[in-house]
Amino acid sequence: MNRELHKERLATTDEKGKRIFLFPEEVKGKFRNLRTLISWFLIPLFLGLPWINIDGKQSILLNILKREFTFFGTTFYGHDTPLLFFVLIIIVFFIGGVTAIFGRVWCGWACPQTVFIDAVYRKIEEMIEGNARKRKELAKAPWGPVKFFKRFLKWTIFIAISIHLAHSFLGYFIPIRDLFLVTTSPPWENPNAFIFMMIASAVMLFNFAWFREQFCIIACPYGRFQSVMMDKNSLVIGYDYKRGEPRRGQVKRKEDEGDCINCFKCVRVCPTGIDIRRGTQLECIACTACIDACDEIMDKTNRPRGLIRYTSEEIIAKKQWVFFRPRPLLYFSILIIALLLFINILNNQTDLSVVYVHGRGIPEQVIKDQNGNEIIVHHFNAEMSWRPQTSTAADFKIFPEWVEKAQIISAKRPFILKHGKNTIGFFIRFFSKQIPKKHFIFPLDIANENNKILNHQEIKIVLP
Repeated sequence: MNRELHKERLATTDEKGKRIFLFPEEVKGKFRNLRTLISWFLIPLFLGLPWINIDGKQSILLNILKREFTFFGTTFYGHDTPLLFFVLIIIVFFIGGVTAIFGRVWCGWACPQTVFIDAVYRKIEEMIEGNARKRKELAKAPWGPVKFFKRFLKWTIFIAISIHLAHSFLGYFIPIRDLFLVTTSPPWENPNAFIFMMIASAVMLFNFAWFREQFCIIACPYGRFQSVMMDKNSLVIGYDYKRGEPRRGQVKRKEDEGDCINCFKCVRVCPTGIDIRRGTQLECIACTACIDACDEIMDKTNRPRGLIRYTSEEIIAKKQWVFFRPRPLLYFSILIIALLLFINILNNQTDLSVVYVHGRGIPEQVIKDQNGNEIIVHHFNAEMSWRPQTSTAADFKIFPEWVEKAQIISAKRPFILKHGKNTIGFFIRFFSKQIPKKHFIFPLDIANENNKILNHQEIKIVLP
C-alpha cells in the first residue's frame, strides 16, 4: 500500500479538489501531556476573561459600536488614534519577534482554534465514535441506527458547546453582563440579538466541528504571513534528514538505512495531514504531535529520540543556532520603542482628552444681523473622553482677548462630563469685520465648575 502523500496538492484534497476528511490518531508523550495542561489553563481563561472586572471595567472589551476599547482597566476611545496605533504596532511586532525565534508556537500551543478543537471537539468525537480507525470506518459505513445515534449525539453536544462559545466570544465585543441579561430573556424581546447570536453560533459550529484544519490552511491570516517573519534559524518542528535518510525500504542494504523506519506514524497523527519529513510547510501548526509519535517509535526500535524535534533548518544543516540575528533584533527593537512611546503617552495623558471636529453638513455659515453686519457661525463637535469615574460639571471658556470678538453657543452649557465618551455640539459666533485674516487660531478651554482648566486647545478656523 502506497502511503506517500501527493507532491503537488494538499493532503486534504483529492485529484478532483474535493476535500479529504482527516482522522488524526491520538498520541501520547511529554508534549501531549504538557499541551493538555496548558489547554486546561487556557480554556477557563478564554471563557472567563470577559467576566473579570478591573477597576470597575470589564478586563477586555472591544466595543466597536461605541468605539471603546478596554484592556485590563484602561479604556481607549475611537479618537485615541495614536494610542490604538501603538497598541496595534506592539501586538504586530511582539508576534513578529516571537515567531522569528520560536516559529509558529502560538498556533500549536495557545490558539483558540487549536485548543478547542484538540481539547474539546475531538475529545467528544473520541468518546462517542471511538479512535481514529473507528471514526474513519463510521464515516464510510452506510446509515443505520448505530451511526445515526452516534452522529445525532455528537452533533447535539457540538451545537450546545458552540452556542456557549459564541456567547463567550461575543462577550469580548459586547459587555458580558448585558449580553447575559439579553440571552436569559425570551428571544422575542430581543429579536435582533437573538438572530445575531444564532448566526455566531452557526459560525462556531461550522468552524470547530466541520471546517477545522481548513481554517489553519486556507483562512488564517497569521498562517499566511508567519513565513515572512521566519528565517533559517527560527525554531520549527523539524525532521533530521541527515539522521533519518535514507528511510527503510529506499535502499537494499539494511545497514545503509537511516533511523526513519518509514512507519508514517508522524503523518497519521498530524491534524493538518502533512508529512513533516518534507521540511517546513505552511500547513504545519507546530502542535508537536509528530514529535511524540516519532519518539514512541524510536523507543520501540531502540533508537535515540529526537529524529523529529524542535530545531531549525540551520541546526540540522550546520549544527549551529544563531540567536542574535538581524530579524528578531529588528522586531524587538521596534517593539521596545513602541512600548516606550506608548507608556510616555499614557503618562502624559490628562483626565480629559478632546478632539474638535467640524459639524456635519455645512460647518460654517455667513448670516447678517439687523444692522447688516456679517456674522460667521462655525459648527463644531467636541468629542471628549473623561477618565475619572466621577462626573463633573464643565463649560467652554474663551481666552480673555477673544471674549469681545466671539461667542460660544450651545444648548448644553454647562454640561456634565460623565466617565467615558462625551460628545457636545456647539457653535462659535463672531463678526467677520473683527477678523482681519482669512484663517486664524481660536483658543478654547474647557473648565470645571471651580474654573480649573481641564483642557486647552487651539482650533484653526478658515473663513468662507
